[in-house]
Amino acid sequence: MPSFAKIAAVAALAAPMLLAIPATANASTPTGCSSVTQIGSTAYLNVGGQTMASVKQFKGCGKNYSYLYVWDGYRSSHSSWDVCAAIVTGGGHDVQDPMCGHNSVEVWSQGAATLSQCTQALGFNGTGPIPYPGDVAVKTDVRC
Repeated sequence: MPSFAKIAAVAALAAPMLLAIPATANASTPTGCSSVTQIGSTAYLNVGGQTMASVKQFKGCGKNYSYLYVWDGYRSSHSSWDVCAAIVTGGGHDVQDPMCGHNSVEVWSQGAATLSQCTQALGFNGTGPIPYPGDVAVKTDVRC
């Protein structure tokens, strides 16, 4: 039977490793749709050398959605920010149904009726409705 000292030593070594694991954002659901499924990869919006947000694409209720979550580390080191989320089509050039927020923790795009098209989720720091020069933008992988 292991001694209390050995158990305490293992726990002490494991604690920093647990603290180093980044928390995963649990997405809510978009307005008007109670069930969505993530499609494709997660993209990361890096602003000024810091990860600002995660961007994901979801499908549900017959539509595509972009979801942007502003990381706690960014929120705790900045007093103000603007973010937008949208679905893009046409090889990433046509912005569909953007939603933007000021100091928002999460932003869902409006639902885009684009399930029959190749799409990407777009997230950017800006006031929208499209990324302007100086805004940092990121897209997820293409989903067809």
